[in-house]
Amino acid sequence: MQILSALIAGFVLGLGLLVSQMTNPAKVLNFLDVAGIWDPSLLLVIGGAVVTTLVGFQLLKKRSAPLFADVFHLPTKTEIDYRLLVGAALFGVGWGLGGLCPGPAVTSILIANLGIVVFIAAMIFGMWIERQITN
Repeated sequence: MQILSALIAGFVLGLGLLVSQMTNPAKVLNFLDVAGIWDPSLLLVIGGAVVTTLVGFQLLKKRSAPLFADVFHLPTKTEIDYRLLVGAALFGVGWGLGGLCPGPAVTSILIANLGIVVFIAAMIFGMWIERQITN
């Protein structure tokens, strides 16, 4: 049941990314271009995500355990450190340059566009570098 629920959640996420056009790098780059051709429509996507998360965490707090696992796996680290700041900066730079972040990129892999394939390859290479540095 755990795998089925993860599959359904992933499908719903991918569908939401497609419908909201988060998989369209031009749309994302126009959203990030506040000094040029700014497209504020993705603010609705962000707002929906924030509201869903707030409601979800309120419901989560009322449960003693998840539906399909023994315990919740929530982050315990609360301090902002160098690794978090560098990671966030690299994520933001990659998003701004490519117009994609990991979720929409993986969702878009079925298109097999060369730019998407290069982005995914660079993302995997970056993950490999991070693992080499931190291990």
